Amino acid sequence: MGNWMIINASPRAPRSNSKRYAQMVSQCYEGTAVYCPLTKTNHSELLAKMDGVSDLLFVFPLYADALPVSLLHFLKFLEEHPLAHRPTVSVLINCGFLEPEQNEIAVEMMRLFCRQNEYPFGSVLEIGSGEAILDSPFRFLTAGKIRRFVRSIAERNYRTLRVTMPLTKGMFVRAAESYWVNYGRQNGVTKEQMQTMQIE
Repeated sequence: MGNWMIINASPRAPRSNSKRYAQMVSQCYEGTAVYCPLTKTNHSELLAKMDGVSDLLFVFPLYADALPVSLLHFLKFLEEHPLAHRPTVSVLINCGFLEPEQNEIAVEMMRLFCRQNEYPFGSVLEIGSGEAILDSPFRFLTAGKIRRFVRSIAERNYRTLRVTMPLTKGMFVRAAESYWVNYGRQNGVTKEQMQTMQIE
């Protein structure tokens, strides 16, 4: 078993879905996995912890069809401070779109970084409907794919996996509207106020 470093590269790492996904990965992996949230100020600290790490797993959400800017800054830092030993980089990315393929451009950006900086590239898990799937009856689908994802990295049998809610687009839109209306209600916003905000 290798030593893994799981980097939560979500801009809201402490209260993110990426943190929940990272925890699920840690629970599935039988070896040593160190969890580290990425911040603006801990790049050097993370770099120091990479010594002896066999696998580097980035967990993050899709931002504007690309990588979060906090992750871009960290990748630039890694480029400027090359490691003597390059761990294998794997990616777990989630998006709010139903289609997990929406994550493809961001994954290709990670592949490009690895190719240009001589990091071996490992496995990918692309999750669609990421904001809601963990709290839905379809959570088990994500849990199953995470187990396969972890196994593929541990066995060095790298692959790209995808998972999303098995819903039609119409059903997903209606479910998303219901989710956000309930979310707004929990935070003191009425449906009418939300509709007014949409119009404005």
